Amino acid sequence: MWRRSEEMPKDVWMSLLLVWITLLSCVSTIPIGGADTEADPGEGQRLLSRAKRGWVWNQMFVLEEFSGPDPILVGRLHTDLDVGGKRIKYVLAGEGAGTIFAINELTGDIHAMKRLDREEKAEYTLTAQVINADTDQPLEPPSEFIIKVQDINDNPPQFIEGPYRASVAEMSAVGTPVTRVTATDADDPVYGNSAKLVYSILEGQPYFSVEPNSATIKIALHGMDREMREEYLVVIQAKDMGGHMGGLSGTTTVTVTLTDINDNPPKFSKNLYEFVIPENLPIGQTGGKVKANDRDIGENARSTYNIIEGDEQGVFEIVTDSQTQEGILRLKKALDFESRRSYTLKVEAANVQSDPGGSAGGPFKDTATVKIVVEDADEPPVFSKPVYTLEVNENAPVNTVIGTVAARDPDSSGSQVRYFIDRHTDLERQFNINVDDGKITLAKPLDRETDMWHNITVTATEVRNHSQISRAVVAIRVMDINDNAPEFATEYEAFLCENGKPGQVIQTVSAVDRDDPIQGHYFEYRLVPEMLNNPNFTIKNNQDNSISVLAKHDTFRRQKQEMYFLPIVVTDNGNPPMSSTNTLTIRVCGCSKDGIVQSCNVEAYVLPIGLSMGALIAILACIILLLVIVVLFVTLRRHKNEPLIIKDDEDVRENIIRYDDEGGGEEDTEAFDIATLQNPDGVNGYLPRKDIKPDLQFMPRAGHHSGPNGVDVDEFINVRLHEADNDPTAPPYDSIQIYGYEGRGSIAGSLSSLETASSDSDQNYDYLREWGPRFRRLGELYSVGESDRET
Repeated sequence: MWRRSEEMPKDVWMSLLLVWITLLSCVSTIPIGGADTEADPGEGQRLLSRAKRGWVWNQMFVLEEFSGPDPILVGRLHTDLDVGGKRIKYVLAGEGAGTIFAINELTGDIHAMKRLDREEKAEYTLTAQVINADTDQPLEPPSEFIIKVQDINDNPPQFIEGPYRASVAEMSAVGTPVTRVTATDADDPVYGNSAKLVYSILEGQPYFSVEPNSATIKIALHGMDREMREEYLVVIQAKDMGGHMGGLSGTTTVTVTLTDINDNPPKFSKNLYEFVIPENLPIGQTGGKVKANDRDIGENARSTYNIIEGDEQGVFEIVTDSQTQEGILRLKKALDFESRRSYTLKVEAANVQSDPGGSAGGPFKDTATVKIVVEDADEPPVFSKPVYTLEVNENAPVNTVIGTVAARDPDSSGSQVRYFIDRHTDLERQFNINVDDGKITLAKPLDRETDMWHNITVTATEVRNHSQISRAVVAIRVMDINDNAPEFATEYEAFLCENGKPGQVIQTVSAVDRDDPIQGHYFEYRLVPEMLNNPNFTIKNNQDNSISVLAKHDTFRRQKQEMYFLPIVVTDNGNPPMSSTNTLTIRVCGCSKDGIVQSCNVEAYVLPIGLSMGALIAILACIILLLVIVVLFVTLRRHKNEPLIIKDDEDVRENIIRYDDEGGGEEDTEAFDIATLQNPDGVNGYLPRKDIKPDLQFMPRAGHHSGPNGVDVDEFINVRLHEADNDPTAPPYDSIQIYGYEGRGSIAGSLSSLETASSDSDQNYDYLREWGPRFRRLGELYSVGESDRET
């Protein structure tokens, strides 16, 4: 059974004196009942009875941060089995057993081997057991207990979220909360006062105060004005141990900013503003600026400006510049020095937003006087109207007066004015103007049907100052007169069916007139006098400015007359009336039973029934295409059979083929077939020419040739020349030159025998052997030829 030992070392009691004072209950006793133990007296035999347990430890305590020369005794364990001479041993297991806590196997004393920190771990759960020292067999079940680390005040308060920033409106009442700060202490909040904090203000008085327990910062001074001071630095202290001596403390800073309220009215920098504005200042331009200053900021400093007196005619307006908060004085109407030379205005500046609480009083506005002096300026002439509208009849004679424009000099001096037409608006120079009195006259006749309106610009210029120019628009309307005769609306072509009925409407005819009378158009239609008794056609008025042309009989035939011309006179209702004669063309056509026109030509009448004009056109196109194909085929055949013989009057030299490339010697097999030179015996065979197709076939000509083993190139070339000169089917050029020309630029010159065929001089070809291996074979050939001639 576990129980507390009654013997306690004196030094242990001294070290744990403070613990015993503050603990309400250091130990707990658990009474456990049980029976007596019956054991076999024999050594080594197992105990068959259960032990009787008295009371056990439930909790033990140890101070944190304890640092001494020896391990600190936490407590002692004892069992009722530890009597007499029994060999028992105490065993400790659990959290920190063996590393942090150690137990004396014989006495049961538990010591802390290391310095403990409650903030790292507040308690440890361990298990103690008694075992047989000889056999290591447990003598009773294990018992669990807890060792708690007793807190000491070793951690100061900390402001985790600091430093702080807060804001409060200026002029706030005393006691208005500003913000709240919070400090934390890592010590045990349950045991003692180590974590009990009290707040105080170290810096920021007398403006602010702080609640000791809640750490709420409040306004402590009345009338704090942002315009005087905007920012304050407050230092707050938190102290543990309830603020008593010996406690630890921590501090933080709170930056408090006073926010603006509209507690200041706008104020003009001066009471009187004076501006001089020229009378020719354009409308909308700035005439001056005023400024009302406001000590507030943001929206509270925005002001609006108004003219409250002195501008009954609405000549001026004042607007606010959103960037500079200035009042911009602008013109709404033009100034006139001659009519009014000065203005005195009263201008007011007022805040857009006023104090909602009214704590700062009012009113939030200010006024100033603005005196404006109008400066005289040399103004351009002023027309009596900005736009003139004039009328003139078309075809009016030249120099007809259309109208008059007038302008004056508004200045007091009253300069004379001269008038001109801006020729950019009258490119055809159809109008003139009198420079002195402004009368506009006609320079060319006008035609309403060409242009109904003419817009010109007239300028007025001062005589004494030509730079002063003003302009006016003159719109001239050309009035209509009846100068155009009516005519058919389109080129009508009527069709009349041979099987038509008498009285059938052939065509409806309407007319148009380029004139535009005020009362509208009314046209009268009639046949020319010589056609009044027309036996074929008549007209009927439709009462809508159109007529219908009717057929009088049904005996129209294309064989008799294919086309009829019906002249019609059209007269308008103008003054004087105008008329014109228009001819209606009427064709006689063959129609189906339903009256649908099928053919209007006389030739179509003799065509077989059922064969349309489109089919005839298709047949004709096919015939023409076949003829074209035949002609092309014959032309190509004739062109292919033409001989390549050159006429006598042509210059043979023009057809000489010229090769500018230099041969590559024996290795060049592209230019010609060298086998012919190497085998002159093949000349007896008949080789057909590839460049012509002779009409007459001749047998191969026999020529002189060397023996089967001899090679005489010179003789071979002479034979070829002779055959070419006597062959009537050969063209006049010699194709032998393909291999008879060495090319330009060769140091060897020409190797052709054509140049030396008629010469009796002997040549030595031994120098060819000195040119290298490519010419060695050629030198041997020529040497053989010379030896043959010598023999």
